[in-house]
Amino acid sequence: MNIEETNSSFVHPAFFYINGFYNFVHGRYFYIFMCFIYIMTVLGNVFLLLVIFLVRALHTPKYMIVFNLAVTDLCGSTALIPKLLDTFLFENRYISYEACLSYMFFVLFFGGMQSWTLTLMSFDRFIAICFPLHYQSVVTKPVVSVMVLFVWLLALFVIGTVVGLVNRLSFCASVVVQSFYCDHSPVYSLACSSTAVNQRLALFGGVIIFLVPLALIGCSYLSIAFALKRITNAGERFKALKTCTSHLMLVAVFFIPLTTTNIAIYFPNFHPNTRMINSTLTHTVSSLLNPFIFSLKTEEVKSRILNLILDSTRSQ
Repeated sequence: MNIEETNSSFVHPAFFYINGFYNFVHGRYFYIFMCFIYIMTVLGNVFLLLVIFLVRALHTPKYMIVFNLAVTDLCGSTALIPKLLDTFLFENRYISYEACLSYMFFVLFFGGMQSWTLTLMSFDRFIAICFPLHYQSVVTKPVVSVMVLFVWLLALFVIGTVVGLVNRLSFCASVVVQSFYCDHSPVYSLACSSTAVNQRLALFGGVIIFLVPLALIGCSYLSIAFALKRITNAGERFKALKTCTSHLMLVAVFFIPLTTTNIAIYFPNFHPNTRMINSTLTHTVSSLLNPFIFSLKTEEVKSRILNLILDSTRSQ
């Protein structure tokens, strides 16, 4: 094995080998499908970004968060899918040590950003329904800007620390990563030095990046449910609930596959390919569906898109 000794304490390999899928007979069709997912993800999110950017009526605190989600979806898919296709479709399975850590960081970072951006959306809905009279004074552009900045810095700190501590491990045995990308656990598990700190930090990072947002979203909707029960008019109650449907769909699309993927780890009877396909789709499908859910389920966005199309038609 090609070894690089960076200092007297840590020994790093020159490269890792991403083993990925086992005897994946029809793998080429799956990779072509992933290519299709990536193209549609780029088109959908760029379209949503352009609509929000071009329509001044959408320059509101709520759509600042939606804009952030679209950027996150676009960057997250770009961090994972092109390299995944290069690795398996074109059989470039060797990746340098530094590139592997960068790969790991960006995939986990943008996954965490998705999670926390959905939490910001739940905060917007919580204030809008539970405290409607204070919405304009609480959910302002400066407040949302600070919240978005906090989310970026939090994800940067947590994921940066988790990935950075991998660099303090020595690798002196296998360099074969048993995953479809440079995932955190399969990489640090290859180390021949103690990984106790990495295991604890992986648990801590999972709690901060995924469980805390899920808990906050749950608390927000529990409060919203109580607020809706106090609304006596059924029509007003339905109208308020309808404003949450697109966000609830986004939460379901992101967190349900993520939860099932993490639970499946504890069931060794699942074929490794099944787990990795499920995990791949978990990382990518939500980014594909998010812009389409917002474009088709949010009346405000639909009407603005129609206005843009009509205006462009008239100008011709």
